[in-house]
Amino acid sequence: MSAPSISRDFLSKWISSSILFTALLAGALGVCGCSNTPKFDSQRSFAHLKKQCAFGPRPLGSKAHDETKSYLLSELRKYADSVEIQEFEHKGYKLSNIIAQFGRTSEPSILLCAHWDTRPTADQELDPTMRLKPIMGANDGASGVAVLLELARLFGGRRPPVPVTIALFDGEDFGPTSKDMFLGSRYFAKSVDNSKLRYGILLDMVGDKDLQLPKEQYSQTRAPKVVEKVWAAAKSLGYGHIFTEETGFAVVDDHLPLLDKGVPCIDVIDFNYAYWHTLEDTEDKCSARSLGAVGETIAFVIYSERP
Repeated sequence: MSAPSISRDFLSKWISSSILFTALLAGALGVCGCSNTPKFDSQRSFAHLKKQCAFGPRPLGSKAHDETKSYLLSELRKYADSVEIQEFEHKGYKLSNIIAQFGRTSEPSILLCAHWDTRPTADQELDPTMRLKPIMGANDGASGVAVLLELARLFGGRRPPVPVTIALFDGEDFGPTSKDMFLGSRYFAKSVDNSKLRYGILLDMVGDKDLQLPKEQYSQTRAPKVVEKVWAAAKSLGYGHIFTEETGFAVVDDHLPLLDKGVPCIDVIDFNYAYWHTLEDTEDKCSARSLGAVGETIAFVIYSERP
């Protein structure tokens, strides 16, 4: 039996439709169709996670907190055009937001952020006698920072088409209640000129081995275009099984002060994490593969932007 013949007319229409579909997809992603994204090294990112954990728990006022600050500054200064420290105090503690700039500050930038401190108490431990101990924060603290440090290396080697600001917030997990949390993002939001920011992406708890990232509710409601941009990019890279189409929890997190300031900022977070605020939030619960899925997606979004 011979293969059916295909007319030139049909073939021409099929090619035209394919080109149109590709163009529409690029438009939906907000990309130019030629992202030229450098390779995100998931193993290098995971090494950053392990390095932070090697310092130990990193709550405010601890030696490990100071050592981590020095490490983060050292890494970012290798690649950024400038690195600024925002210093402030809260209840006698000294806090530091670390802000790295890539590209011209005269143009609006994309904000990528995470918190770098860890919870001073394991308040979700089942054993009440263990709840006053500080957590390691491998996922809740180190994972988002680990992704951003590897992205900083990419930005230093190949400048993105638009300016990028990396902000590492301090005091997110101080507590015990939300009144004394999100300290760094609140301080940053008060001082930032929101006309200088295109949009923001917060990375929090993105290292879980069984990573599932539904669309966080506040993000979906208040910055839906940014959510769709990131989730469409993830799907195009084959990570649709991680960046799922479900709507997740409404998470009170570092993106809310920015949203309240008028910056469309989303929270990329897997809040369904059994070890949250426990002593079991350790590096063995995390994986380079998860960091890679998130890092590749964010890198694709950034390098696909139009100036």
